[in-house]
Amino acid sequence: METASFNGFIKTILYIVLFYYAFKFLAKLFLPVLVKKVVQKAEQNFQQQYSHQNQQQNKYQNTNRDEIIVDTAKSTKPRETKKVGEYVDYEEIE
Repeated sequence: METASFNGFIKTILYIVLFYYAFKFLAKLFLPVLVKKVVQKAEQNFQQQYSHQNQQQNKYQNTNRDEIIVDTAKSTKPRETKKVGEYVDYEEIE
């Protein structure tokens, strides 16, 4: 069984510190580029959704400008009240 040596401990600490600083350096280099790409992609998606919604709204306004829509389904069938359960009439026992 091997025993832990002081030199092995120092090497491990050194590797951890080097990894930390290398990761920090690479994050400073690549994180702004990555965030910029994500923001551009989100902006592009928002623009597509807005233009699609705007096109549908314009199409709806152009086609239905002189139409009147009457919904008579509600007036012919009365609304049913919620039935929670069966009503039971209890009598008092004296």
